[in-house]
Parts: sequence; structure tokens; C-alpha cells
Amino acid sequence: MQVRTNILMTTVVAITLLHPADASIAAQQSEKPPATASVDPRAAQPERPTVATHAGTVAPGYLEFETGVELDRFADASRSSIGTLVTKIGIASHVQLSLFSSVVRPSDNAGGFGDFGIGAKWRIVDDHSVLGDFAVLPILTVPTGSFTHGSGTGTTAGSLWLISSRDLGPLHLDLNVVYTMNDGRGVNAPQSSWFWTMSWGGAFTPKVGWTVECYGVPGTGSAVGAPPLVALLFGPTFTVHKSLVFDFGAIAPIAGQQPRAFFAGVTYNVGRLW
Repeated sequence: MQVRTNILMTTVVAITLLHPADASIAAQQSEKPPATASVDPRAAQPERPTVATHAGTVAPGYLEFETGVELDRFADASRSSIGTLVTKIGIASHVQLSLFSSVVRPSDNAGGFGDFGIGAKWRIVDDHSVLGDFAVLPILTVPTGSFTHGSGTGTTAGSLWLISSRDLGPLHLDLNVVYTMNDGRGVNAPQSSWFWTMSWGGAFTPKVGWTVECYGVPGTGSAVGAPPLVALLFGPTFTVHKSLVFDFGAIAPIAGQQPRAFFAGVTYNVGRLW
């Protein structure tokens, strides 16, 4: 039976609903548009397939969906899977509302619907000399999933993402640092944890992009803690239409209990709501 803990799960549960011992994360797109560019409001702004999110926000009044599936294989040959849905709504020129949901099938349990999350990304500054495009993203996650069946953490969690994005010639760089606090007195998950991620993206052609990312989770103590983890994510993206982007790729462990994983997903900008 695969032993699984909850460090990353409560941090990015809205995106992946995974435990830190298998901190593979359904991802976010490589070619993230600069926040200050004159972006077509119907152009998709995927936060897939990387762990990192970018500082950009959906245009005010517009709706965008991201969905994907990830298949994990652990060192003991056990397998798990997760499907995710992120709903993004532009609230203002620099503010985006995000709703996170998932379905989880762990390797050793029945699974089911995961915890639900809600967050608001606020782009504070554009083109700063040090921070680049800088945004903050607080997320509140509530225990709608089942801890017994392995689809939820059994805790209410609050996380804060610090997001820096910039273009470096033909390349795009996203840096994220995330801190999470959980309730429950550390019974199901550590009371506090954090992780970091660095994502690079670029374009092979106007329609085909690429992404490479390295992310890590420092180790935590207590009975529900986990050793440090570092992993590498990579894969191509395909722009079928300005409003429709597909992605797929793989995640490979560098250190820790990260499983090998394959993922695929799609981002679609539905259009204007108001």
C-alpha cells in the first residue's frame, strides 16, 4: 500500500488534490502570456501544465475552463489517478476568481470527489524591475472530499501564493513560493508547509510550445510529515485556436517519493459573461 501524506494536497488541492508524498501536480501551460501585453480577451491563458501559475489574469467579464487528467505510478508499482477542473472568471482588470474541484482515485482506496477550493489572483504590479509581473493568490480549501476514502485532506486550509512572471528574450519564466496553514492540529496534515517552483516555457512554432519545470517540497516533521521532494515536469502544448490550448507531458522524480506521472489537459476560453 502506498503511504501518502498531505503537505502539498492542502496547498494545491484545488489544482491537484494530491498528497505531498506523491506531489505530482496537474499542471499549467508553458506559454504564459505577459500580464502587461495587449492580450486578446478571447485568448486562452492556461495555468496548465506546470505546478507554477503565472501572474496574468482572465479579462474582466470573461470565463475560462481548465481541465485535465493525471496518471501516477509509484515505486511499488501501485497506481493512482486524478481529474481536475479549474473555473476562472475575470472580476477586474487585475483580479481573477478561481474555483477548484477534482475527482481523485488513490492507489489504496475508493477515492471520489476531492476538496473544493476558491481563490482570487490579484496582479499587484506589472513590469517591475525586480519582481516582473507580480501577483498574489490566496486560496481557501474546504474538506468536501473524504479523508477515509483518500480523496480529501479532512482539513480546512489557507494558502498564499507569491507569483513572479517575466519574459527573458524568447523564454518565459514563472517563479512561485507557496505557504499553507491547516487546521486539525496536525492530525491529518502538517499545520504548516510550503513549496517552491520554477517554470520555463517557450515556442517551437506559433502553434507548438514547450515547458520545463522544477519544483520541490521541503520535508516536514510529525507523524503525517514527509521527507523532502524534488521533481521535474516537461511536455509540449498545442494551440488549436486562440481560445483552445491542449497539453500533455510527464513528471519525473529527482528526490523523494514523487511518482512517475503522465498528464493531459485542455484550456478553453468560453468568452464574455457580461
